[in-house]
This record gives sequence, C-alpha cells and structure tokens, in this order.
Amino acid sequence: MSDELDLIKRELVVANRVLAFENVIDAYGHVSIRHPHNPNRMLLSWSRSPELVTLDDILEFNLDGSTVGGDPRPPYRERFIHTGVYLARPDVNAVVHAHAEDTLPFGIVDVPLRPVIHSGSFIGLKVPVWDIEDKFGPNTDLLVSDADQGGDLAAKLADANVVLMRGHGFTATASNLVDVVRLAVYLPKNARVQMKAMAMGAPKYLNAGEIGAREGGKYGAKTNVTQRAWTYWATRAGVTDMLPLADFSKGDPNLND
Repeated sequence: MSDELDLIKRELVVANRVLAFENVIDAYGHVSIRHPHNPNRMLLSWSRSPELVTLDDILEFNLDGSTVGGDPRPPYRERFIHTGVYLARPDVNAVVHAHAEDTLPFGIVDVPLRPVIHSGSFIGLKVPVWDIEDKFGPNTDLLVSDADQGGDLAAKLADANVVLMRGHGFTATASNLVDVVRLAVYLPKNARVQMKAMAMGAPKYLNAGEIGAREGGKYGAKTNVTQRAWTYWATRAGVTDMLPLADFSKGDPNLND
C-alpha cells in the first residue's frame, strides 16, 4: 500500500510540473488526487507554486479541508474547490483548478465553450459556467474560500467534466491524474481555436458521436496513445525520473493515433 501511495504522489508531482510547464497553471492554480486508500481524503500540495512542487510538499487532507496530521505549512485557500467536487462526485478522482487565459472569455460572455478539435473532445458536450455572485453576492473576491462555495461550484459542475468560473478560471475533473492533465492541457488550446474560428465565421463543433468515439478505454490513461503524451509532457517538464518504468510498445496499433 505504501508503494502505491508513493507512486500516486510521484504522479501528482509530475502533474504539477507538467501543468506549469504547459502554461495551464502559473504561480496560482493546483491539482489534486483522491487518496487511493481512503475516498474521504485527498492529496494536494501545500500552498506552493506548482512549478516548485516536490514529493515532500504533498499533504493529505480530509474532505472538510483540514490537514491530516497537523502539518503547519499553509494550505491552498481554494482547496474547497477540490473537496467540494470529491464530495459531490464519487466518480472523480482527480481535479485541476487553473486560470488559463484563453478560457476566461467564455466565462464572461454568453458564448458557450464547446469542443471543436479532436483533442478537445474530452471537454464533453456541455461546459457550464459558475458565477459566484449568483449565491454569494457582489462582494466576494471571486475565490472559493469555504465549503459552501465549493459545494455550490460542484453543483454547477453536476455531471460535466469541466466548469468555467466567471472572471476566474476553470475546474476540470477526471477519474485519474493523466486524464485530468490531458483535459486541462487541451482545454485552452480548444478555446483558442474556437475563438479564431468564430472570428472567421460559424464553427462546426464536434457532435455527440465524435465525442463518444473518443471516450472510454480507447484513449484511457494506460493506453500507449495517452502514455505517449504523458511521457512527452513529463520530458518537457524535466520530471521523467518521477515516472514508473513501463512498456507500452506492445499495445494495440489501432490505438496509437
């Protein structure tokens, strides 16, 4: 069990570094994973810039936002984004919150963010927008600072993969770290393409069949096509030493994209 937990923590370090290097997260933003042995806990760094996160920075949290073991290092104020999602969605095991600039316009205008590129299919058919003002009034600083706000955000997310946060950023979810990082990396890329297409005319969005064709095991976290991206991102971020040794060379050639 300790070996599995160590592996999960190493993957969480990789996720932090990759999201920072790919400009999804800057000094702010964070990524977490549900504890592999206790679904009522999560793993998340203390309040540190993701580009600097190491194994020693990973802390364990209860889903009320409290630190397990009383570690004195300050936690992320917006850890309630993660706890809110984990409490509401038993199917979610990994969460990213980021402020990627290209996603921000879709949270402040009445134009929905929709998948337009094949790698954006994981966004799903619908991306809801959460406005903190709707329930908590006009005088917040837009940050998710307590359990009530985190729960309200999770309610707006509902069964979607991503929720935009008006004037703030986005929260992405998945069943594992690799999938949530992939989603978070391609979300702003999809947003850029959609905006460019809208400047030229009416985009043709991915349909339900095209989205469904890329769901499930075909592009799962352990397939060669997805591990190829994971190792590519880890190499660019300089953290290949944190990856487990695995051989995906004998995978299904039809899944190698």
